[in-house]
Amino acid sequence: MKAASIEFQNVRKLYGDVAAVNGVSFTIAPRTLVTLLGPSGCGKTTILRMIAGLELPTAGSIRIGDADVTRVSASERDVSMVFQSYALFPHMTVLDNVSYGLTVSGQPKAQAHEKAHGALKTVGLTGLDQRLPSELSGGQQQRVAVARALVLEPSVLLFDEPLSNLDARLRRQMREEIRDLQQRLGLTVVYVTHDQSEALAVSDRIIVMDKAVIAQEGAPRELYAQPKDAFVAGFMGEANRVPATLTRRDATLGDVALGPLTLTLPHRGLADGPIEVAIRPEAIELTAGGPSPLSGVVRKAAYLGATMEYTVETAIGPLFVIDGGVDRPLTVGTAVAVAFTPRGVIVIPPR
Repeated sequence: MKAASIEFQNVRKLYGDVAAVNGVSFTIAPRTLVTLLGPSGCGKTTILRMIAGLELPTAGSIRIGDADVTRVSASERDVSMVFQSYALFPHMTVLDNVSYGLTVSGQPKAQAHEKAHGALKTVGLTGLDQRLPSELSGGQQQRVAVARALVLEPSVLLFDEPLSNLDARLRRQMREEIRDLQQRLGLTVVYVTHDQSEALAVSDRIIVMDKAVIAQEGAPRELYAQPKDAFVAGFMGEANRVPATLTRRDATLGDVALGPLTLTLPHRGLADGPIEVAIRPEAIELTAGGPSPLSGVVRKAAYLGATMEYTVETAIGPLFVIDGGVDRPLTVGTAVAVAFTPRGVIVIPPR
């Protein structure tokens, strides 16, 4: 299956006086999965619709492969899209749903059905071709929608919040299947979600959107470990934001005063003085009792099966903590010593 690159150059999309997308530029390499991540209203779905040709930009240019598609209609683009609602025809069988795009484009029915059977095999639905969508589970319906997109052999495959209608266990299973399918077939995939864990799990690269512009883009590990600012730090997983003071600096490291503690952290080019750090919940270690430079009191505790979640009141403010020690839970009111692992405390540049 062929795969194409995607390039946005200073793209804007206005609805009246409101900018849904404001001067966005990026390049997506062929055969990669790139996720557009951000809160509702940030512009990610508008970008996806402009790639599909369902919306045309107000300014800027869009290229898919070697072609400028800025003003090209959706029907003339080599792009398929899997919608959030799946948009299956309820009165058609699975086979007819998958082959629909081929038959309306003029392919003989027998040939279209042969290709549809191949697409159903690819997504693991062999034998369900004569069922109606109402006779399928949510996960099976999602696979039918993917097969219907794949059968057109697009150069770009788009997903718009594809897992939002599924329960937590099925979401994990389906995101693994989408990632496996993308890698196995060498597809160019653009994936829209507001779920950070979903984006981290499936993506080669993530583009974080905020208020119609790109807040940061990069590999999942880069965005999690080196967020550009407090918004990205908070959106790429949980983060406790705490005021601190940067003092001594060398080429890369600096001393960061965090209440009664001093940590040595990458200063990321910031000048000495007041700063802010982000502390990941899993980077906080709690020990019941005993003296400590930084102590606290457990104010909330919740058992989540594989982990415990705590809210701990400390001299540097309340801290949200994720702890794997479910066999030795701390109770509300317990006095604890608070420490931080070397990784997971991040100096945050101002925005």
